Amino acid sequence: MHILDIRQAVIHGSLAFGILVEFANAAQSSSSLKDIEASISGREQQVRFTQLSEAECQDWMASPGQKRHVVTLMSRHVTAEQLQRVTSITARHGLEVVQIDRLSAHAPDTPSARSKSCFELSVRGELADPQALRREFLNAAEELNADIALQEDSLFRRHRRLAAFDMDSTLIEAEVIDELAKAAGIGDLVSAITERAMAGELDFRASFKERLALLKGLDVNVLDAIGASLRLTEGAEVLFAELKRLGYKTAILSGGFTYFAKQLQAKLGIDYVFANELEVVDGKCTGVAVEPIVDAQRKADLLRELAHKEGLSLEQTIAVGDGANDLPMLAIAGLGVAFRAKPLVRHSAKQAISTLGLDGVLYLLGVRDGDGRP
Repeated sequence: MHILDIRQAVIHGSLAFGILVEFANAAQSSSSLKDIEASISGREQQVRFTQLSEAECQDWMASPGQKRHVVTLMSRHVTAEQLQRVTSITARHGLEVVQIDRLSAHAPDTPSARSKSCFELSVRGELADPQALRREFLNAAEELNADIALQEDSLFRRHRRLAAFDMDSTLIEAEVIDELAKAAGIGDLVSAITERAMAGELDFRASFKERLALLKGLDVNVLDAIGASLRLTEGAEVLFAELKRLGYKTAILSGGFTYFAKQLQAKLGIDYVFANELEVVDGKCTGVAVEPIVDAQRKADLLRELAHKEGLSLEQTIAVGDGANDLPMLAIAGLGVAFRAKPLVRHSAKQAISTLGLDGVLYLLGVRDGDGRP
């Protein structure tokens, strides 16, 4: 008797055990099955035998060569409706769910604003139209208040080593240039321009210069007060602590300002910071940024440069951002994540997280809450 395959799982105190064997002949098969039945007699156990046809054997032998994907379902509290929709969509696209694992810790009975729930589905099969599947997942996610991610289950998924982040509205819950404008008494004017730029309606570089020019004469003493008032985004500290534990290099690639990015660097232990320098003369902002300005293209270029410096391929990188100026770096990263992003960005990026905090990125890497996370 040869063991060809074996699976075992313990679920809520019950053991499920499956084994695929090959017998030398029918007599050996019959004798072995009788021995198994006799061994469980009188015990609280059940056994079922299934003989595979030639075609089923061929399918099994071909299965290791089938491409596998991972579908990650995240929500504050995963519901039966959400899971049913995900499995129905995967089935319609010809994919078979072979395993489901819970990555999140046990969720409370009553979900809160900070609850986290995540299930990872391993699926296999030939995927004819990945983009169509992603669109269907995105539509379902928006309807069900969930996040649904699709990734190829490749070697790189668990072996990425560089994570780059936008700052404003990604690592912090504010657009700093808007906060500076409020201090200058022109908050509504500047925030309206920022909103359009982040939604992709305006060119970032041109709109950045326009907004900055409006800050001419602002006293730099306001920077300390604004910096002290900035709040980290939910999950940021957990995410960076875990990335450091896993050996990642981290970076801020921001169209915001270095003054504030350096504060985050010290607080979160970030390795690299690239942002814009405010030009100051006699304690006043001149309304001009020191070149080169970190715009959309520069973010992508910096990600390439950092990957090269660290001896990594782009496939080993992660990029996270919320605005249209983040799209180029999200597009070239191995894992590009639109975080609580504008519709254009959410629909254009490879992955999106809108319901959880930044630490939801860890679920996309396959990291469990019980894997030593804080």
